[in-house]
Amino acid sequence: MYFYQQILSFFLRIALGITLLIPVADRLGWIGMPGEKNISWGNWAIFVLYTHKLNPSVSEEVAGVLAILATLGEASFGILLVFGLFTRWAALGAGLLTGAFALAMTIELGYKAPINYSVWVDSAAGLLLATFYAHAYSIDNLIFERRSTIFF
Repeated sequence: MYFYQQILSFFLRIALGITLLIPVADRLGWIGMPGEKNISWGNWAIFVLYTHKLNPSVSEEVAGVLAILATLGEASFGILLVFGLFTRWAALGAGLLTGAFALAMTIELGYKAPINYSVWVDSAAGLLLATFYAHAYSIDNLIFERRSTIFF
């Protein structure tokens, strides 16, 4: 992998990780309250309602479980990507999870909703990142000694 590719894959990994973590902070109310500028949910209850809106065929209880699973997935994949640990698996999981979000948004809200929030791009980014063998500035490079010119 060329130096510029290593830097760009590092940028992609960090950007995707943060992109997964910010919505988690939003739904937990850590970055603002409902109705504030640039806040999508602002609390857990509103996020669960949104999850139910994307999955109308399930009960509210099941929507709550789906909300928990989605949040755990986003938080886990986001943290792993930021630190560069199990990067390929985290990127694949992030790509599949955001792909599922994009599909649900498209079906329930229309094609424009996932485009407005770049959810398809997030999915593609995760899937692309999962194809890279070595990841610059990552714990993976230190642990597994992948052949990259950039180690931590």
